[in-house]
Amino acid sequence: MGPMHLTTVPVRPRLGERVVAALTRDPRTAPHATRNDAVLAAVLAVLAAILAAFTDTLRHPDALGWTLLIAAHVPLVWRRRRPLLVLAAVVVLVIPYHALDNNHGAPVPASLVALYTVTVTQRPLRSILVGAAGLAVSLTVMLTFGEHKQAADLVRTYGWVLAVLFIGIDVRYYRQYVASLVERAERAERTREEEARRRVAEERLRIARDLHDLLAHTITLIGVQTSVAAHVLSADPERLDRETIAKALNDIADTCRTARGELRTTLEVLREQGAAAAETRGPLPGLDGVPDLVEAARLAGARVTQTVRTGETPPAVGAAAYRIVQEALTNAVRHAGAEPAVRVEVYEEQGALRLAVTDDGAGATGSGSSSAGGFGLVGMRERARSVGGTLDAGPRAGGGFEVTAVLPLRGALEGAG
Repeated sequence: MGPMHLTTVPVRPRLGERVVAALTRDPRTAPHATRNDAVLAAVLAVLAAILAAFTDTLRHPDALGWTLLIAAHVPLVWRRRRPLLVLAAVVVLVIPYHALDNNHGAPVPASLVALYTVTVTQRPLRSILVGAAGLAVSLTVMLTFGEHKQAADLVRTYGWVLAVLFIGIDVRYYRQYVASLVERAERAERTREEEARRRVAEERLRIARDLHDLLAHTITLIGVQTSVAAHVLSADPERLDRETIAKALNDIADTCRTARGELRTTLEVLREQGAAAAETRGPLPGLDGVPDLVEAARLAGARVTQTVRTGETPPAVGAAAYRIVQEALTNAVRHAGAEPAVRVEVYEEQGALRLAVTDDGAGATGSGSSSAGGFGLVGMRERARSVGGTLDAGPRAGGGFEVTAVLPLRGALEGAG
């Protein structure tokens, strides 16, 4: 047996749905408008012929009357494209028809349809003026060529005209109301899409910062540890300090494993979406990871002292502080010379988390980490701004380099709640 092909049959809208769509849709934008109006004109012409033939038998149309009656329905084919011109054409053909004292009820449906099209497509004031002008012209013709009784009948007929005017205006306002609802819904949808794009951009920026901080810190430590091993190997080849070389290589391996784990956690965010991404991301790094950063800097040769006095810290603030300390230590190890003296202070004061990372800048540059180029300082400032804080970085008066940051706790706690 050959493969089976499944075809999807389009679901035809129900009658009620089609009626509602016709009421709420602008008639000028309806599909197959000309074809539908041609069918409508033919149906109204047949109705007019029936009315002319079987009602008011004293006023059967003659040949000219039949010609004017049928011709009055032809413009209806284009009623949606040029509603005012179509109404004018119908009136021009109907006036001599009535003036010849033919059946006065036969052309009424076509006239009302032309007038309704004007009222639902034009401004209400223009529709009212058109109806009033039509009444004035009709009364003038009837009073000039007909009898006063016919004029009274015409006035009664214009009760229907007024009803069509008000119905058309009401439908127009209803369509405008529906269009405003649709526009607001589309605007809200666009706003949601823009907000989603903004969140995606912020998430990408956060990932870029994490990758920069992680790779810069790891590569710096590996470079320092490799330099230590290379120095031991070249200092005295005949008396190798195997223990020092082994420790340096083990430190490199530990650093690579830690970096690999963090890198995997960060990159997995790119493979997930929505809530799954938040679960995959895992807990944010916090102040509890500062001692590991200090220990890694010590392994790289820096003489680091730390003072951490904090209570409960919001995760976002803790992560920002962790990354700022990480980048500052990386810059100190990289640019502050051999065995720099670095001090790390983290403490709470006046509703904010304050941190400072200073070094003695004993390297050849004499300016500590101030020579750090690239995105290091920019990334630290963005980290601080992301939680509503500030960051200052620059050379110290007595030599060296200093990074200080103030990260508010109250706003972050309220945002988390």
